[in-house]
Amino acid sequence: MPTSLTFVKKVGTIAVMPKALPVIDATAPVCCAPVAASPMDEDSAVEVAVRLKALADPARLRLLSLLLAEQEVCTCDLAPAVGLTEATVSHHLGQLKKAGLVSGERRGMNVYYRAHRDALGALARVLDPDCC
Repeated sequence: MPTSLTFVKKVGTIAVMPKALPVIDATAPVCCAPVAASPMDEDSAVEVAVRLKALADPARLRLLSLLLAEQEVCTCDLAPAVGLTEATVSHHLGQLKKAGLVSGERRGMNVYYRAHRDALGALARVLDPDCC
């Protein structure tokens, strides 16, 4: 199975799409040495990259910001706050949940989400260039 896709970006230029990151258990906060401590091994780099990839979307950052401002928020309130449909918001929250950055609890027809501050703190500590 190919690990990347080649496509024509513009006439005369060929670009390569990066391979998808592997699925890992990201439910616990990232637990590895800070990037400034020593060169990262491949497994640690994947753990950090999965979480960063989940955050690398403006809509997801806005959603996370809203969740951090409150104890918990219903998807029905998040959708109008970011100007997206509930289905789109649910997709983005699902990506953040897979990365271990948020959790949700279904109550009737709605799902209430909360941010995992400990997971974000752990990620920030891993990225701290002045750690050591």
